[in-house]
Amino acid sequence: MFDSLPDHFRSHGLSADIKTLLLVRKSFKRGLITTLGDLYLVLKGIVPTDPSQYGPFAVAFYDYFLDIEIKKGEKLEHAVARSASFKDWKSKKLGDDDRELDFNEITTLVDQFLDEVHLTSYDIQEILSGEAILKTDDPDRKDTAEQDDVSSDEDVTKAADYSKYSLQELKERMERVLEQQRRKHKGGDHWVGEEGRSPYGQRGAAIGGVRVGQQGGGKMARAVIGDRRFYPVDKKAKLSDDNIDVALTLLKGIEEESIEMRLDIPNTIKEGVKMGGLFLPIEREHKEKKTEVVLLIDNGGYSMTPYIEVVTRLFSKMKRRFTHDLQTYYFHNTIYGGAWSDERRTKYLKLDKILKLAKKKCVFVIGDADMGPYELSDSSMKDWQELKEHFRKMVWLNPTIERLWPMSDTIPIFRQIFPMFPLTPEGVEKAVQEMNKKFVKS
Repeated sequence: MFDSLPDHFRSHGLSADIKTLLLVRKSFKRGLITTLGDLYLVLKGIVPTDPSQYGPFAVAFYDYFLDIEIKKGEKLEHAVARSASFKDWKSKKLGDDDRELDFNEITTLVDQFLDEVHLTSYDIQEILSGEAILKTDDPDRKDTAEQDDVSSDEDVTKAADYSKYSLQELKERMERVLEQQRRKHKGGDHWVGEEGRSPYGQRGAAIGGVRVGQQGGGKMARAVIGDRRFYPVDKKAKLSDDNIDVALTLLKGIEEESIEMRLDIPNTIKEGVKMGGLFLPIEREHKEKKTEVVLLIDNGGYSMTPYIEVVTRLFSKMKRRFTHDLQTYYFHNTIYGGAWSDERRTKYLKLDKILKLAKKKCVFVIGDADMGPYELSDSSMKDWQELKEHFRKMVWLNPTIERLWPMSDTIPIFRQIFPMFPLTPEGVEKAVQEMNKKFVKS
């Protein structure tokens, strides 16, 4: 239960260890903690050893349980006001009222938020092992109509701790569950739904899980995916901050090229000894672990503006988290003899230099492919053809709604050259599958 809490407090210069956790557990069992406010008071009595540590304790507590970062010298009210937790709560509280609030109104709302948060009911009497639950749970279980949703009543006094799993592990498992999920679920510890002890969903008792949707419960989740418009996660929706993590997981599926054959020394020796000293070289295939990605982004028109930032962030995350090499180039509407290496399109690069890049690179073109027919010259078409012939894996992701593609003068032309998919998590998945079809062992 809250296994990572001592390390978190120590990172803020406070003294905390396994004894801290044992005292918290005793407090739960004795009924001293039923709200987040109770937990705050109990920990405040255990962790700080001097009144001068009350400030760092508050910073650490709100950061851990509510993901509210209090900067040095900043008042709690200001930190709360700019936090995602408060903004989610305010959005639910005010509904469609998006008017500009003055300082006094914001202060009043922050006070209400803190009052409600500190009264958030835990009522948890037992912490179950998240590892034990997932070990006996099949993420590929079918969602059949005969299955009844599990009532959340049985979950009121029990929570499950999934903090030993990485977020990436939980998100990948959630994707497998979503592949089978066909309807809304409430309670239980398997489906993406509401309440219950499932490691993914909302308003549940899952410590260190992944929340799907803006409405939280016990404030135990480590990450949030999506909002109320995406339940559980709409893979057909346009790429946005709400579904970017799903797309990121799907991008991980690109298969690497096999680069070379290497001498398998242990097996060569082993087989040579068996053959009485006749050592014949045994080779094994060596597969590179790094996938090299090239982005060609149309950032010249108004229609593409909403997508540039999220696309760049998606592939930047891919580079950081999956050890992928990434190079990005920009164009306006179509390629004219080359592209630019900077967003402002001031550093021009001739096509010849791009064509010197390794053929094994995976190329994603991001653009609406929609322009006046006069802009798509024979010269430009030749450039695209050269790119397609050079790179073994090249696909086009288009933010335009797919049903509108046939109405464009130029989209059908590009579709004759490139496999084209919608700029959605599902489109990314199909693009990766297309790239993997072209995976040929060298």
